[in-house]
Amino acid sequence: MARKALIVKALYKEPKYKTRKYNRCPLCGRARGYIRRFGMCRLCFKKYALQGLIPGVRKASW
Repeated sequence: MARKALIVKALYKEPKYKTRKYNRCPLCGRARGYIRRFGMCRLCFKKYALQGLIPGVRKASW
């Protein structure tokens, strides 16, 4: 779990330079493994995809 201070910092404080901006998962606050297309980290993505809560996503099998 991400520290509360880092989550708040990323959400509210604008960085001095725009290249310093980084994405965080809005659900758990994780900064790494962020999937832009779905707007969440890989762990939350897997959890919600397996539950069927993300439309158009399902587990691959071949």
